[in-house]
Amino acid sequence: MSDHGTSTGREGRVRVVGTAHVSADSVREVEETIEAERPDVVAVELDEGRYRQMQGETPDDIEPGDLLRGNTVFQFLAYWMLSYVQSRLGERFDIEPGADMMAAVDTAEELGIDVALVDRDIQTTIQRFWARMGVLEKLRLVGGLAFGVTDARGIGLALGVFAGVIAGPLLGLFGPSLGVSAPLLSRITGGVLIAVVVGLVVHTLADVALGPDEALVAAAGSGAAAGLIGGVGLGLADGVVASFGSLLPRVVGSLTLGLLGGVSVGLLAGVLADRAGYGAAESDDLDDFDVEELTDADVVSVMMEEFRSFSPAGARALIDERDAYIAHELVSLRDAGKDVVAIVGAGHREGIETYLDAPETLPPWESLVGTDSGGGVPWLKAAGVLVSVGFVAFFVLLAMAGVRDGFLLRLFAAWFVVNGVFAAGLARLAGARWSSTAVGGLVAWMTSVNPLLAPGWFTGYVELRHTPVNVADIGRLNELLSDEEKPIRQLVGEMFEVPLFRLIMIVAMTNVGSMIASLLFAVYVLPLFATEIGGIDGVTRLMVEGARNSAELLWRTVS
Repeated sequence: MSDHGTSTGREGRVRVVGTAHVSADSVREVEETIEAERPDVVAVELDEGRYRQMQGETPDDIEPGDLLRGNTVFQFLAYWMLSYVQSRLGERFDIEPGADMMAAVDTAEELGIDVALVDRDIQTTIQRFWARMGVLEKLRLVGGLAFGVTDARGIGLALGVFAGVIAGPLLGLFGPSLGVSAPLLSRITGGVLIAVVVGLVVHTLADVALGPDEALVAAAGSGAAAGLIGGVGLGLADGVVASFGSLLPRVVGSLTLGLLGGVSVGLLAGVLADRAGYGAAESDDLDDFDVEELTDADVVSVMMEEFRSFSPAGARALIDERDAYIAHELVSLRDAGKDVVAIVGAGHREGIETYLDAPETLPPWESLVGTDSGGGVPWLKAAGVLVSVGFVAFFVLLAMAGVRDGFLLRLFAAWFVVNGVFAAGLARLAGARWSSTAVGGLVAWMTSVNPLLAPGWFTGYVELRHTPVNVADIGRLNELLSDEEKPIRQLVGEMFEVPLFRLIMIVAMTNVGSMIASLLFAVYVLPLFATEIGGIDGVTRLMVEGARNSAELLWRTVS
């Protein structure tokens, strides 16, 4: 590899060759151009990490700290999505993605020409790409990774489930004032119990005669019908539900209502948005491309613009910033007197050449490197801080109001158990080992009130002691997702056998479990304890009294 060199007293020149990363014609053009030009330097759109990975020089093991720190898990998801799209293009056009870049490197080395790696580090690009994307854009990206759910209906369904999880506990808290009575919640809970039992029986029987997907559909349909008619309509499970007391029907009934309402509204909104053309894409778009036309800059620019319409802010990190970064590198080589042939993706060519013609318009180098916060208000972090402050204030104010230590200890024990059970349960469901599951459950109470920590990090670190993950796992996931005929249940099962995917799911599910537990505790468990001290009104009165006592103590201390 070459450095930028020293000045030879003359200004060099740069020829930019725009290629398609999956076109065999691009490979031939690259080889012929370098042989004809015989430049001082061949610059390629690669960074050190990707180059060494292509050469097989780097170990595939991923550093645990890099994988689990902050949003790095989501950055890997974004990188996986981009890798998946490129690999599908490679399969369609029967050429290895990146073959044009490696052809440039191989040709330059055969001719004794220096090679310059002029692209920005891929981890920096992906981090900035993820940080710049909005919430809906991230949902579409992750949804697309999870079996192609990128259209409006899929996004509507995902948002509906999320809204339902929030709406369910709120119905449990304010339901009586909205006409959601306890008998109705009991009937709904009975319907859920019947639906689960019937669904399991039907699935067991249908699995023998039907395929996996058909058996799942049959079980879901039969269970829903039986639950609606037998449980909600006829009340066949009322006696069973009554034996569990009042808490279970309140929890199950309100969550079911919330999820049904959220999913219904989400699907309706998704269908309407889909008919309006939001996120529409033809499934056979790739069939419309002529492989020979892929080397044409205008065609690839259209593809780039389609991505820009999907995520304008993400496109700036993925396309525009890299244009400027690569142009900075090429200007430095040119100023050093080097004659350069630059091999870049066709979608980058126009932007790079614009900067080469007017280098004074290049943005400052410092603005193109390092991590990016994405701008805007970090609402989730702000909410996490408020939850932490509220949790500590709640216990402190009750203690200052003279509430018995035994009551506070039992309340804290309930918080510990609820958080631990949900975090550990979902971690185990995602495939975590028992040791990892236990660690996630034990720390969940603490991490759920600290926005700087997450129980999934701890679960993931323990899991990585037994299961190393590597970059090659991404290739395995791409192979699995490319099989469009594989039943969804089998596909999911095989994806969980890939260590990287299983680790990401374990981390995510542990965190989700803790979040759900915190919400359920505040809505369902806390009111039960509140009845011992006068209900919600009594809690409010005691917190006001605790605040008054704290203020008086502070005043006496400073005066």
